[in-house]
Amino acid sequence: MQITSSVFNVRNWLNGGAHFCIIAVTAQFDTPAAWPTALLAMSAVSFAAWIGNYRRLRRITDTPLSHIASAAQGYVEIAGRAEAQSAPILSRLTSLPCLWYQFEIHEKSGDDNWTLRDSGTSDAPFIVRDATDACVIDPHGAEVVTSHDETWTSGNYRYIERLLLPRERIYGLGEFATVGGANSALDAEADTGALLSEWKRKPAALLERFDLDKNGNIDLKEWELARRQARREVEASHRDIRAGNGTHTLSKPRDDRLFLLSNYLPDRLQSRYTRWAWGHAIVCIGASGAAVALF
Repeated sequence: MQITSSVFNVRNWLNGGAHFCIIAVTAQFDTPAAWPTALLAMSAVSFAAWIGNYRRLRRITDTPLSHIASAAQGYVEIAGRAEAQSAPILSRLTSLPCLWYQFEIHEKSGDDNWTLRDSGTSDAPFIVRDATDACVIDPHGAEVVTSHDETWTSGNYRYIERLLLPRERIYGLGEFATVGGANSALDAEADTGALLSEWKRKPAALLERFDLDKNGNIDLKEWELARRQARREVEASHRDIRAGNGTHTLSKPRDDRLFLLSNYLPDRLQSRYTRWAWGHAIVCIGASGAAVALF
């Protein structure tokens, strides 16, 4: 099962749940001496959450939005209309046509606890297209923030499904690379050797082409002629490859920087992370101040 993060707000809500758990556990002790420690624990939880939200906010704010056709190789953000590479995939729980899905199935036990029974995330590539070009998105390892986040209950089971849909605007922040085209990494020496090896496997054609004295052998001078001709053909092929259009891709950065996909645009995401960051900062400062006052 692929472990990816989904809506970061879920983590923020979980941190809020952690605060309530700390309060509930501390209340069981029924002693004033436990509250300063509980407040410090709440402050630490909110501090960690503030760091996570602030880092995401800075990544989005500090990275300029690029056109796909002119985006620099490396860490960029892009936005455009989403489409499937061939046909949309079907979501696991509702069988809706989509580009990406994540699902969870929880079962309710007798003590009213929910246990995760199954979960998964799709990793099929899809395309984001802006006014200048198209980019293939590899969603593996992405943090996905989406408005299509549904939860429902049936019997003793709770189902959660999150989707990215075709034809909606998708924002992406990650490692941009162009495969082929002017950015192609080509090795003329290696390709020349490979072409000569291919010619050797067809000795009749090699003799017909390069045995100039027709003695049935390729001597050193004739082999040098063959090598030069192979090099010219490889260089011509490389020129054609570099003159062609490359394939743009966006994927998870190798240095573990934030890889974010969302159907919200940057200004909406910035507003969202700003609110969460301020909320956790207030709780962190308030809880630590209260703890100091109680010591």
